[in-house]
Amino acid sequence: MPVETEKVLAMRCPECGKLDYHRMRRFAIARGESIDVKCSCGAVKFVIGTVNRSDYRIKVACVYCEGFHHHSLPGKKIWSSAGVTDFFCPETGLDLGHVGPEEAVRQAVKGREKELEVLVDEFGRDDYFHNSRIMYEVLRCLQHIAEKGTLYCQCGNYQIGVDIFPDRLELHCNKCDSVNIIYAETDDDLEVIQQVEEIELAKNGFEYLDSLVRTGKTKKKSGRGRNNKP
Repeated sequence: MPVETEKVLAMRCPECGKLDYHRMRRFAIARGESIDVKCSCGAVKFVIGTVNRSDYRIKVACVYCEGFHHHSLPGKKIWSSAGVTDFFCPETGLDLGHVGPEEAVRQAVKGREKELEVLVDEFGRDDYFHNSRIMYEVLRCLQHIAEKGTLYCQCGNYQIGVDIFPDRLELHCNKCDSVNIIYAETDDDLEVIQQVEEIELAKNGFEYLDSLVRTGKTKKKSGRGRNNKP
């Protein structure tokens, strides 16, 4: 049986939100050193190093914690395992990235993307949505925001529920009953959520996302990431 010397990392950038696949080669990591895995935007999102090639120290960037989570893994788990190693934020349970054989990693990512497609298709067959294309793209944007850990309520809850209607999404907090409405019918509706990198539900409140964007009360995409150092 051949010894694995290469794995693939799939990770969405915590700065710009782009999903990239990165090849990691075992012997590119010298003893006593580490390598940085960077997004095309320049943000460092994954750091891996080893002292003896038997044990590895890993740092995974996390938007929610605005820093890195540290992991210690044996080399066998990274390089010899046929399965996928998943990395999560310990505070929120947020899925941060996957490492493993390329095909298995791509399947893991595809499975998450497929969830949205299946959901839209199930409703779309009966023309449930006013605009299936817009609804799918709005759901995709919302998923990316949630994966980055920037969908939450002022009461401290990060487990935000989503109800899907023909023309909109209703986000709700089951702890304080706050609600946020996201419309998903027109290109203008899609443009609204595409501008946003953070959605904060008001504690015990009722709001519309487009109103928050117009008044500047929600965090918009700046087009430039923070200098997020490990």
